[in-house]
Amino acid sequence: MLTEAARDLKRASSQWVHETVMERTFAWQEGYGAFTVSASMRESVRQYIGQQEEHHRTRTFREEYVDFLRKSGVEFEAKYVD
Repeated sequence: MLTEAARDLKRASSQWVHETVMERTFAWQEGYGAFTVSASMRESVRQYIGQQEEHHRTRTFREEYVDFLRKSGVEFEAKYVD
């Protein structure tokens, strides 16, 4: 079910970017990552999202994603996150 949801989200958002933003070369990369968050962490997640732009000035998405993977105990191959 998660696979289908990610596929549908990518398809719909790509169509929106192509038609609304007029960025015809936009394309999603292969694959996706998904993490769950407990209800007790909801406010922390909202704050994180609100400060994401500032946060990513000092830390790249890749650095943060790899950190999430490691903290979650997810095995991965570095070549797939580059």
